[in-house]
Amino acid sequence: MPRDLSRPTASLSALPSPRGTRPTLLLTGGSGVLGRALIDELAPDYDLLCVRRNRSLGDPRIRQIEGDLRAPRLGLSPRAWYELALRVDVVIHSGAATNWHLPPEEIARTNTLGTDSMLDLAARADAPFYLVSTAFVANTPSEEDRRRFPGAAAYLDSKARAEQLTRDSGVPGAIVRPSVVMGDSVTGRIADEQGLTKTIGAMVLGQVPVLPGAPEARIDMVPQDYVSRAIGALVRGGVGGGEYWLTAGREAVELREIADTCAEFAVRLGLPRPPRPRLIPVETVHRLLLPMLAGTALSGSVRQRFRYYAELLLVFQRELPFDSSLGEPDCGSRPTHADIRAALVRNLERWSDDRSARSTARRRPAAQTPTEVAS
Repeated sequence: MPRDLSRPTASLSALPSPRGTRPTLLLTGGSGVLGRALIDELAPDYDLLCVRRNRSLGDPRIRQIEGDLRAPRLGLSPRAWYELALRVDVVIHSGAATNWHLPPEEIARTNTLGTDSMLDLAARADAPFYLVSTAFVANTPSEEDRRRFPGAAAYLDSKARAEQLTRDSGVPGAIVRPSVVMGDSVTGRIADEQGLTKTIGAMVLGQVPVLPGAPEARIDMVPQDYVSRAIGALVRGGVGGGEYWLTAGREAVELREIADTCAEFAVRLGLPRPPRPRLIPVETVHRLLLPMLAGTALSGSVRQRFRYYAELLLVFQRELPFDSSLGEPDCGSRPTHADIRAALVRNLERWSDDRSARSTARRRPAAQTPTEVAS
């Protein structure tokens, strides 16, 4: 859409004064898995300004501005929007609607209008723009997929649309396409439990008797520190164009390797070794099993879990490896196959520690609130 790109001359009262002479980087999605890793990566070199919708990020290294990706100009007034443009030197747009249970139209609105707004801000600020997309835009849902999994299909469609908006804008910067973002490769730390964490945890506990997917299917996943370092290198290098695949590529692990790693970890914990989930090709799942589930006596929770795994693998499974830009100039380093398997173990260890901590917290008696007595 046409944009008035004139720079404002208004005062800067809408935001706190800058803390130094370092460039200011505006980040959306700072509360997410990758967003938290990006804060760790970029805080030493940039004054970070993070957009939040409601909940404070609680991080003293950043300044925050409340905004809504679903609203034009993040819901800010024209004056505040112009003042924000005066502050910003770099924009990283990592925020997106990733909850596939939301209405498809809300996913589309958040991911496309949010991108358009941030592109407008970058253009006004004369700042490079880095869009965090997803490698899985390479997966095109079929019409049957769209009917059966409208949330996942809307997510993929909206990410593809966001990329096209970025290409058409003429704003310098880059599109980055991470695959599944795992926890940290050293600590296993991850900001929030997401689909991968839930799935591998359930596999350790023997709660996944069946998985949609062929044994040799690749699940492309990369530790969050590899992804954040690559994005940081692109930004610091001033890369002004191109599309970068932040993926494992040919180093990606196979689905059966994940199942075996989870089983070995269960034994380490002293649990019974879970049977390897029966792996069923996705085509068979979609054509036969999902239609049959509606008429079975299986509990609703079992049917829901199976549909959840099928939806995840619709998005995250690839039979052929992605390209990978990791390890190229200004694009971090590329993990080896062994690095990714080791990172999976670190993630499982962190999952186990967090699970134990939650269990301990549930058993701990509630603190007694002292009663005030009037004198």
